[in-house]
Amino acid sequence: MVTRSLPQHAYSGTAVLRNESKVAHQENVPMFELMKSAGQSVFDFLQRHYCQQSMMIFCGKGNNGGDGFIVGYLALCHDINVEVILLAQDADLKGDARLAYQQYIDAGGTVTACLSIEESQNLQFGKNNTIIVDAIFGIGFTGQLPELIASISRAIELSNLPVISIDVPSGIDASSGAVSPFAIEADATVSFIALKQGLLTGNATHNVGKLIFEPLLIGDVFCQRVESQCFVQRFNNLPSLSARHKNQHKGSLGLLLTIGGKAGMPGAIRLASEAALRCGAPLVAVASAQENHQAITANRYELMLAESSPELLSKSGHLDKAKALLIGPGLGQCQWAKALFTCVISDDKPVVIDADGLHLLNAYMPNGVAKGTNNQWVLTPHPKEAAALLNTSVANIEANRFDAVVKIAKKYRCICVLKGAGSLVSDGNQTWVNTSGNHGMATGGMGDVLAGVIAATSMQTKNLLEATRLAVYLHGKAGDNIAAKKGHIGLLASDLFEQFPRLLKSVYEPISSDIS
Repeated sequence: MVTRSLPQHAYSGTAVLRNESKVAHQENVPMFELMKSAGQSVFDFLQRHYCQQSMMIFCGKGNNGGDGFIVGYLALCHDINVEVILLAQDADLKGDARLAYQQYIDAGGTVTACLSIEESQNLQFGKNNTIIVDAIFGIGFTGQLPELIASISRAIELSNLPVISIDVPSGIDASSGAVSPFAIEADATVSFIALKQGLLTGNATHNVGKLIFEPLLIGDVFCQRVESQCFVQRFNNLPSLSARHKNQHKGSLGLLLTIGGKAGMPGAIRLASEAALRCGAPLVAVASAQENHQAITANRYELMLAESSPELLSKSGHLDKAKALLIGPGLGQCQWAKALFTCVISDDKPVVIDADGLHLLNAYMPNGVAKGTNNQWVLTPHPKEAAALLNTSVANIEANRFDAVVKIAKKYRCICVLKGAGSLVSDGNQTWVNTSGNHGMATGGMGDVLAGVIAATSMQTKNLLEATRLAVYLHGKAGDNIAAKKGHIGLLASDLFEQFPRLLKSVYEPISSDIS
């Protein structure tokens, strides 16, 4: 969860580390003033949410530790009990971190050094009115936590006390989002200057907890002067759909052809097809195994049936008439499925490739497509499917989701949606981090619904990247709306249908406030 108005750009930790001092110098802001501003922001957050509670601050030797010393100093100034644990020798403190340490000491603060596993095991944590502040590692962290820090992190977790991380939870790579074993699991993270992309997606979102963004003294200027090809999408920067005319008829937008559902597997393609109807596709024809026809059209008479063989599909005109295609949900990988896939993949229309369609794509095109190709494809892998497309492991995908989504988009010259917490959308040049959606949506059929939503929006705008971005946001927002009213547990993919018409009204007819 992210609070406070977010900037549109997100950055790698490396980009922030490389540019923050440069921008601060250009703005005549001393780096120690930035450190004090960061510490003040964290202290203010603690006062708002944990007023006058004791603090236990774990400080590393770098500038993140310096921020922690500022928090400790402010606690002393407000007569709040504070204990600072330094995970280094005080002689290791340099520059601004040293200045912050000295300010804390001069105010009467004391420091407990913790330099060994044995000392970490003897740490005494406070009672229920104590807050843990993690100021160990910041945006420069990569790799795995040292054994000492891992031991301290385990002890912090066992304490069951609230944990607030400064800028980045220790053990999280701010660029890739990779999570080191035993990384700090924060209840909230107060992050500064620019959004770090690694905090916004995948497994890292669990460790970040509630994300609080504070631009400090240079945040706005930083975003103006430092370029990034990673963007954060939320309601106020969503693309819109093409305006509809009063005399428009169902043929104006055209036909969506959805293909999937081997014998005995009607559910996935039914969900995708109905989602497309609910999101503005006026005509949807479903090509599925004949045994599924009754289940597909049951109580949804608006869905049409198309021929289920590649030969008849071409002869009937459904393939030619279709403005967009969707293939994969429940399709299987039998000869019938392969023949349909071969028929569709050579078409130059927008094609959403999901589920079994992705497995077939990987089988037929393991090396991707030739340079210069410009496919009107949207691929929608979850991490396991992404791993197959890149011939790697799920662990490698999750270790750098940004790298993975760009590689898939470039390999297949397409738009790629890498699903999961903070889903990523990329065309190989720009990458967008989605901010809607919740853990209650981790249920069967949600991906099928998303595929249908993307297919429908692709028919309503000429820009496939924007259509995909919009679909991913609306899909997540529909889930958020339902969870807000009914809770996260028991949320069904089909529950989203009722939300789509109202959400789309706000896209066609923009309003000043967020969708609620």
